[in-house]
Amino acid sequence: MAKQKKTYPGIHRDHYEGMTDIGQIIRDAWVLGILPEDETCEGWDYERLQSLYGEVHEAWDLYGHLVSNLPSDLRERHERIHGAAFRRARELGWSPNMADED
Repeated sequence: MAKQKKTYPGIHRDHYEGMTDIGQIIRDAWVLGILPEDETCEGWDYERLQSLYGEVHEAWDLYGHLVSNLPSDLRERHERIHGAAFRRARELGWSPNMADED
């Protein structure tokens, strides 16, 4: 009997709607145009997410992995996408200090 692969629940069902490493990768994929913004990655297996990480990492290489090096349209998209995620997570009780407590 084949073992069923573990899948990702989707960014909106992830901790505080994606305040995780995987959520960061998905939002960056939206920013960089790798994924459409309505792709939540729900049901993706972790091999597929690892592949997405590779694509996102490679795309960030062009900008030295710095938001400040993004062209203005991508920098604005980054601010919009990540800003909305931070606001929503805070509404759900998330705090940036929570990662330090783990």
